[in-house]
Amino acid sequence: MIELVLAIFMLLGGLSLIIFCSVKAVKHSAILAAALGISPLFIGVALVSIGTDISEIFNSIVACALGHGDIDVGDSVGSDLTQLTLVFGILPLVSGVFYVHRKDVIILGACEVLSLIVIFTVVEKGYFSRLDAILMIGSLGIYIWLVYNTNKQSILDRIDMIEKIKAPRSKKFHLFIAAIAFGGVTISSFLIVESVVIISSFLNVHEYIISFFIVAVGTSLPELAVDINALRLKHHEIAIGDIIGSCIVDSTLSIGIGQALFPQEVTASLAVPTVLYTLIASFIVITIVAVRKKVDRKAGLVFILIYLASYYFLFSFWI
Repeated sequence: MIELVLAIFMLLGGLSLIIFCSVKAVKHSAILAAALGISPLFIGVALVSIGTDISEIFNSIVACALGHGDIDVGDSVGSDLTQLTLVFGILPLVSGVFYVHRKDVIILGACEVLSLIVIFTVVEKGYFSRLDAILMIGSLGIYIWLVYNTNKQSILDRIDMIEKIKAPRSKKFHLFIAAIAFGGVTISSFLIVESVVIISSFLNVHEYIISFFIVAVGTSLPELAVDINALRLKHHEIAIGDIIGSCIVDSTLSIGIGQALFPQEVTASLAVPTVLYTLIASFIVITIVAVRKKVDRKAGLVFILIYLASYYFLFSFWI
């Protein structure tokens, strides 16, 4: 029992640390890049594309390096579902109604659905080949091109923010802080993976399930914080770009990078229904948003119910 309690604290501590360190790593990397003369456009696109997904990316690498491919897939797919339903649903309840451009939602939503279809075809086999993972990562380039063309305002807002930055410290300082932060992300990812393995063994619950339902919620908190702040500042495009964009990154780079480095087997009997449910949920959410061109409290409640329904349908399927 003591071992279980320690593992739970390790998981909570790891999730808290990875959120804190991820924010610091992104912030100081952006400042350092700007100070080194790297194009603000490049930095802006990078922030929109992977800024809030550092936690999932490092979790993927560490999980696969330690031989736990199920944790990688569970976290990445679970983050997809969590962000498109739970996070998307909470936003209008906290910040009120916000409006979206139908074209942007359709284009980005189509990328998300297609990336999930690719994941489905891979996990159905029960293993990732290095080629599968590389193709997933490579498809992110197409997404970055699309996100630039459909979400320019969000990127321009980020560029404006970057150009206003006047680094108060030396480049060495920001390099040092960024390095420490990335080190913290790596350590916290290790803590998360190890704690999931211990909890899974102690409770006799598969590590995929814990990653999908618990770890994914924790690693999705940065998106929620960024999007709430963006909506309060009336930057609706940033919120939409981050939510759907983060899902696409989770379905390509986050899930693929660990598998590209350390290919792992995946428990197909668990992964297939979760990917299928996430695919159906994504299609429903994107369709509702595209048709209504807004996200209000009614839509938010529907999205949250879709997330909660996953517990019933997926557990019923597994049992």
